[in-house]
Amino acid sequence: MDSHFDHVMKKRAEAGDGKRLYFAYSTILDRAAFETWRTQHGYDSFELPEGIVAQAMDLTLIFDFGSRWWGGRVAGLKEAPGSSVYGLLFEISEKDWPIIAHKEGAVTNMCMERPVKVRVNGEIIDATAFTTRPERATGDGPVSVRFVDAMKAGAKAAGLPAQWVAQLETLAR
Repeated sequence: MDSHFDHVMKKRAEAGDGKRLYFAYSTILDRAAFETWRTQHGYDSFELPEGIVAQAMDLTLIFDFGSRWWGGRVAGLKEAPGSSVYGLLFEISEKDWPIIAHKEGAVTNMCMERPVKVRVNGEIIDATAFTTRPERATGDGPVSVRFVDAMKAGAKAAGLPAQWVAQLETLAR
């Protein structure tokens, strides 16, 4: 467990009984990697539910956060009319939301929540994603090849469209 565990547990105790829709587009899609992270941080009882393929509208990926752990810049979201980002849409209980926020980096103020519109089975739905905090954004340094490789593995495992996986393959090259 890390120093953020107590903070997350406090937030879980204070949470309501509702549900939130979470759009995930990054390394959380790699279930094996997520389960390793979950165990390392003491959240063994949390199970990421099944997600459904979704397309976030009018957004693109931007590699704007320098991560020492990943060895380069990692992805956030940027407004881009007509573009889209693929991922999975999950229904997460409010009690489990602090775990997702920890995984995404909100607990360490790396990122923040942002509303997104996602297309699922032809229907547009409001959801929440995480993206880099503007004050933490940078273009310095290379894109993390290891991060992009993890994104590709997660995208393939999640069953995202082949053209999206192919697009991911070009990002760090």
